[in-house]
Amino acid sequence: MEKDIITLAIETSCDETSVAVLKNGREVLSNVISSQIDIHRKFGGVVPEVASRKHIENINIIIQQALDEANITFDDIDLIGVTRGPGLVGALLVGISSAKAIAYALNKPIVGVNHIEGHICANYIEHKDLQPPFTCLVVSGGHTYLIYVRDYTDYELVGRTRDDAAGEAFDKVARALGLPYPGGPVIDKLAKEGNKDAVEFPRVYLEHNSYDFSFSGLKTAVLNYLNQARQKGEEIIVKDVAASFQQAVIEVLVEKSIHLAKERHSDRIVIAGGVAANEGLRSLMEKRGNEENIKILYPSRILCTDNAAMIGSAAYFNYINGKVSDLYLNVVPNLDLA
Repeated sequence: MEKDIITLAIETSCDETSVAVLKNGREVLSNVISSQIDIHRKFGGVVPEVASRKHIENINIIIQQALDEANITFDDIDLIGVTRGPGLVGALLVGISSAKAIAYALNKPIVGVNHIEGHICANYIEHKDLQPPFTCLVVSGGHTYLIYVRDYTDYELVGRTRDDAAGEAFDKVARALGLPYPGGPVIDKLAKEGNKDAVEFPRVYLEHNSYDFSFSGLKTAVLNYLNQARQKGEEIIVKDVAASFQQAVIEVLVEKSIHLAKERHSDRIVIAGGVAANEGLRSLMEKRGNEENIKILYPSRILCTDNAAMIGSAAYFNYINGKVSDLYLNVVPNLDLA
């Protein structure tokens, strides 16, 4: 019988300090997340320098908490996984410095993980039988990707946003509506109460058969609608604007995902990233999936947000496929999915 592989994983790409312990890439023994949302909310978004300082304050405490919750010690660890990018450079440096120190002290292998790959791998934790190939939509505050996952570490990046990511557009529109940060969950909640057909916002599909995304024009359309309504003294029904905006975003996300799955004869679409928690997106994707006989999978909400468990899963699959880093590992803030 092969020995279990215990992975200690660290994620500090943005404003969550997270450390997790996993067994064999799919079983979570602990997944501790310390969020900074309340700190950054008063600024209306993440302040990189503040985020970095909070990571420094928290990282050692969270590492020990993750070990304690998993009921293990450093001696039980076989592998160190850490986010190397994309993300905020200062925040990433805190995590990668800690991971390299632990790997050096324990003389254990280290794997630098692409944050986007981590989001994809969150589904391996949630769905124990999930195996490639499949179509994947990654939607978060900083990224919107359509990916065909050939194998556990083999990705084809088919489409990406050309400007604002979907989550970024949610936050900017929420701010324009006077809603608190982060805007995505608030808009999703309001959209349930509003009329999605109240305002006809544009659906941007770009060129024929393009799998890229663009949400900047939609965001501008919402801002223009709000400005014109205020100038005319017209009532702005926030829940209707939220519902109409969200519908314009998710229709494009869903249709492009379904189109790629059908083109690749893929019977599964996996959703990942923070916006994968959006109930409107899940509902419409499942509706279209049922119509096209395509199974829709997504992680639980805690695994949609930035967390170290997903990084540990990605590190494990890279490790067993021979993709190991060394102690010269450095951060790459604009790291692409290779």
